[in-house]
Amino acid sequence: MKHIMTVLLCTTAMFGVAGSAVGQDEVVVGVSWNNFQEERWKTDEAAIKAVLEESGVRYISADAQSSASKQLTDIESLIAQGADALIVLAQDSDAIGPAVASAVAEGIPVVGYDRLIENPDAFYLTFDNKEVGRMQAQGVFEVQPEGNYVFIKGNSADPNADFLFEGQMEVLQEAIDSGAIVNVGEAYTDNWNPEVAQANMEQFLTANNNEVDAVVASNDGTAGGAIAALAAQGLAGSVPVSGQDGDHAALNRIALGTQTVSVWKDARELGKKAAEIAIVLAEGTALDAVEGANRFSDGPNGVEMNAVLLAPVPITKDNLDVVIDAGWVSADVVCQGVAAGSVAACD
Repeated sequence: MKHIMTVLLCTTAMFGVAGSAVGQDEVVVGVSWNNFQEERWKTDEAAIKAVLEESGVRYISADAQSSASKQLTDIESLIAQGADALIVLAQDSDAIGPAVASAVAEGIPVVGYDRLIENPDAFYLTFDNKEVGRMQAQGVFEVQPEGNYVFIKGNSADPNADFLFEGQMEVLQEAIDSGAIVNVGEAYTDNWNPEVAQANMEQFLTANNNEVDAVVASNDGTAGGAIAALAAQGLAGSVPVSGQDGDHAALNRIALGTQTVSVWKDARELGKKAAEIAIVLAEGTALDAVEGANRFSDGPNGVEMNAVLLAPVPITKDNLDVVIDAGWVSADVVCQGVAAGSVAACD
């Protein structure tokens, strides 16, 4: 396996080269995206590339375009191109298993990015998804502590969908058991597709004669689909809706009052951390020696792994300034169409 030599100031002075490995073969990190068309992943990629470029590491990537089978061949291709470490955003966490096992067998470390890949020889990096679910449910529950709830879940092939739902239930189960909250609709959303979420929401509205009081949607894309269905019935803004990711459109919806909360996961920090971990693993660092690594075994099969879980932040109308001040999004984007004086962050 290739190794990265730490670049010292004297190296720069002697050779005029900074941030690259001197006297060593080029190091390559390959990233397998499940669907690069989603707005979110472009932010992650920029953060990953920035760290790799600064370290003199070459970046290669492939887009599976939501195809589990294509992702398998993508990973084979990344390995053939000389990847020394892989960052994998799994389309299907079970289907990706053989490709990950093959990479590990060849001595190529794998970082399961954002989504769990249950393999003890892979490293898991994500935000605390159960906490995200708790924050989503809490944000909606504080506005609507009783009534008919709909749950727009994520992709069934993504373990995050179930982690989120488990977190949501930790907050809401007592109220469900007491009868204060009634679950009147619950469905997974294929590929987290907003159009699928909208269709599911339309069915739930029809089945309940539009008597839906709250929607716990598991990300901002599915929230957007649910809100489109609510808007068609004149209900947008009167029914609290959750999401996650801090998508720009969702933050604008929060300012406009049609979405209640988006749990912000700063993808810049996740991408940065993924690149840093991939580099040290490519250097030969053991999984359990990665800075900040903890043991994780909460997956569906209880596989014990090394992991880093970052902390999310719930964003509501009251703290939109957090994402603006962090440079995540401009005030112009957040406040588009917002009435003057209605949102503090937009004044």
